[in-house]
Amino acid sequence: MDLKIYKRRQLANRVGLSLSMMAMGLGLFVLLWILYVLFSNGIAALDWAMFTQSTPAPGSDGGGLANAIVGSLMMVLVTAFVSTPIGIFAGVYLAEYGDQSKTAELTRFVTDIMLSAPSIVLGLFVYAILVAQVQHFSGWAGSLALSLIAVPVVVRTTENMLRLVPGSLREAAFALGAPRWKVATFITLRAAKSGVMTGLLLALARISGETAPLLFTALNNQFFSTDMNAPMANLPVVIFQFAMSPYDNWVRLAWGGALLITLTVLILNILARVFFRDKSQA
Repeated sequence: MDLKIYKRRQLANRVGLSLSMMAMGLGLFVLLWILYVLFSNGIAALDWAMFTQSTPAPGSDGGGLANAIVGSLMMVLVTAFVSTPIGIFAGVYLAEYGDQSKTAELTRFVTDIMLSAPSIVLGLFVYAILVAQVQHFSGWAGSLALSLIAVPVVVRTTENMLRLVPGSLREAAFALGAPRWKVATFITLRAAKSGVMTGLLLALARISGETAPLLFTALNNQFFSTDMNAPMANLPVVIFQFAMSPYDNWVRLAWGGALLITLTVLILNILARVFFRDKSQA
C-alpha cells in the first residue's frame, strides 16, 4: 500500500512539473516573440532625428519624439521626487510604528485600495479635482496622477522589506541606547535599502508606460514645451495616438517610442542592481 501511494505521488509530481515547465515555456515563447517584434520594428526607427526633432504634423515626413521624451522625463522626475519621500516615510511608519495604530490600519486600507484601483480611475480623479477646476491640462496634473500610482507601490514594498529585517538587529541598536527614530532610519532602512530601491524602480517602471491617466491630465502637445503648467507631450500618449494613425512615419515613431521605454526601464534595473551589488561587496 505504501509503495502504491509513493508511486501515485511521484506520478502526480511529474505531471505537475511537466505542466509547470510547459506553462513556463509558453510564457517565455510569448515574451521572446513580443520582444522580437518590438526590437525588429523599433530599431529601424532609432535615429538622430528621433531625439532632436518634435513630433511631426499629420501627413508630413520626418519628425521625432524630442518633445515627448523631454515631457515624459520631466513628469517622471517630478513623480519620483514626490513619491520617494512620501512612500518611504509612510512605509517606515507602517513597519516600525504602526503595529497597534488605527491610523496605520487606515493607511494600509487606503494603500490597498490605491494599489487595486485602475489607473484610468486615478486619472479621472485628478481630472475632477485639478484639471476641471483650472480649466486646462498640464504636466503638473500628469505628475500628480502618476504619483497616485507610484506612492502605494513604494509604501507597500518599503513596509514589506523592513519587516524582513531581523528583530535582533533592532534589539542590538536599542541595547546601545539608540532612539527609535534612529533605529528606523539608520539601521533597518539602511539594511533594507536594496529592497526599497527595487520597489522604487518597480513604481517608476509601472508609471513609465501609463497612458490612461495622462490622457485626462497632461494630454499632449505637438510642440516642444517645458512649461509644466500647460499641456505636455509624453511618450505613452504619443505612442497611443501614433500607433493607430494611417501615416507610416507616425507608426514608425510609435515603435521607436515603445522600444525606448522598454530599454530605459531595462537599463535602470540593471544599473541599480549592479550598483547595490558592488556596494554590498565593498
